[in-house]
Amino acid sequence: MNAINTVNNYSDQIRAMLPYCLAETSFRFGEKYNGKVRDAYDLGDKLMLITTDRLTAFDRQLAVIPYKGQVLNLISAWWFEQTADIVPNHLIAIPDPNVVIGKKCKVFPIEFVVRGYISGSTSTSLWTQYNNGVRDYCGISFPDGLRKNQKLPQPVLTPTTKEKEHDRPITPKEIVAEGWMSQADWDEASALALTLFQRGVEIAAKQGLILVDTKYEFGRDLSGNIIVVDEIHTPDSSRYWLAHSYEKRMAENREPENIDKEFLRLWFAKHCDPYKDETLPAAPQELVEALSARYIQLYEMITGNAFSFMQQPGPIDKRILHNVAGYLGNF
Repeated sequence: MNAINTVNNYSDQIRAMLPYCLAETSFRFGEKYNGKVRDAYDLGDKLMLITTDRLTAFDRQLAVIPYKGQVLNLISAWWFEQTADIVPNHLIAIPDPNVVIGKKCKVFPIEFVVRGYISGSTSTSLWTQYNNGVRDYCGISFPDGLRKNQKLPQPVLTPTTKEKEHDRPITPKEIVAEGWMSQADWDEASALALTLFQRGVEIAAKQGLILVDTKYEFGRDLSGNIIVVDEIHTPDSSRYWLAHSYEKRMAENREPENIDKEFLRLWFAKHCDPYKDETLPAAPQELVEALSARYIQLYEMITGNAFSFMQQPGPIDKRILHNVAGYLGNF
């Protein structure tokens, strides 16, 4: 695991929350939909999105990470604010650190994956495909001789379908031909994705971070406007490296210093076959705590705000119920 120098690792606060990680919710606010990380509740003309502490990769749950849901929710809210001038988003209110009340919309069934570097460890990652000899990926041709973790001449968009079993890489022509999106919707949303990524790169660079790649989801709201939904530039949807050591580590043929969940993905890839094994090994507690610290550190690095811990660690679902009850009464 790459060592990250941190001012605080918050080990005591993280360890105290280990028994209270939010793995699942079971509220009676409306019809519930389970996502990989978020539990969504239909509130009629709005949605309640609860970000859990579930860590997913390889199309399955790997672990639960203390404070992860809070970090994702609040980082995403911060980025929505920073990018609202580019494209509107679904955010209405944040009644709890793990909860968003969002606009209802018709979400496009495509994930807009933007990559600034050739990297990754999963089967659909650009580097895995390239290393296996693929030179034409999602309609983009790549030259021979690229190195892992190398910066691309310009960011590329490598979309995937959103399917129950496994996301499938797809070309823009196939997206339109197969009826996933209209040409006009694809043109507008893809341009927004690249513009959002450029804004993310610029802001991250000011904080000493490299935004390596990310994914966006878009939809049309009830007024017919394209909006960005779900999450944006979080350590779940994005990969971040520390900028100050990138060139040196590339020169030494070493992996960049990452500050996202990649190191835990790599641990599972080394110790099992996460795609095929029915039962996975438990993530070591020290790695779970380290990842929690990284999520918190990334929140503080990006936003410039101190992270707010629970004063008295306890069940998150009870806190959520208390915080959203009054808000729901206003509907």
